Amino acid sequence: IEAWRLLDPTGTLYLHLDYREVHYAKVVLDALFGRRSFLNEIVWAYDYGAKSRRRWPAKHDTILVYVKDPLRYRFDSEGVDREPYMAPGLVTPEKRERGKLPTDVWWHTIVSPTGREKTGYATQKPLGVLRRIVQASSRPGDWVLDFFAGSGTTGAAARELGRRFVLVDENPQALEVMRARLAGGGTVFVSPDPEPEPGAAVPSAAD
Repeated sequence: IEAWRLLDPTGTLYLHLDYREVHYAKVVLDALFGRRSFLNEIVWAYDYGAKSRRRWPAKHDTILVYVKDPLRYRFDSEGVDREPYMAPGLVTPEKRERGKLPTDVWWHTIVSPTGREKTGYATQKPLGVLRRIVQASSRPGDWVLDFFAGSGTTGAAARELGRRFVLVDENPQALEVMRARLAGGGTVFVSPDPEPEPGAAVPSAAD
């Protein structure tokens, strides 16, 4: 509800979940935003890690996309990094050279455990996925808000693309990773007041 309240009238909400929770979340978001505000179900597909032999291996996450106002939302198809055609021989040389707008199925590897992008945070998302989201739904100078910021990839993408950002997370490890990753460049870190020690005196408003 708070995310909906803070969302700009031209803004877009992206909610990233796995197959276990996404169906329940869509029911909630339909009730909150209205079904007319549902824009896309994006499937982020990858092929990495262990594979089950007793069922189809689960190798995708889902991103639900909702807009505050179906008549006013921003979607910049020209601002998104394009990708190669799967059948380049079926298109003109000009189209082949330019590439195509991504569809609602995004093939993108996870963050490599040994790559330079790795921060050590368990659920780190790839910079390429967040870049695409920020490119499509915001302009330079706009604000980007992530309530479950984790390793801070949303902030890294926003800063790289000239957007302002607010990142929120309650996990102390996430806060440490974000501090190391996003230090400098004018980034301001704000921590909540620590809980008082048991038996400690709590100052009054008059102190």
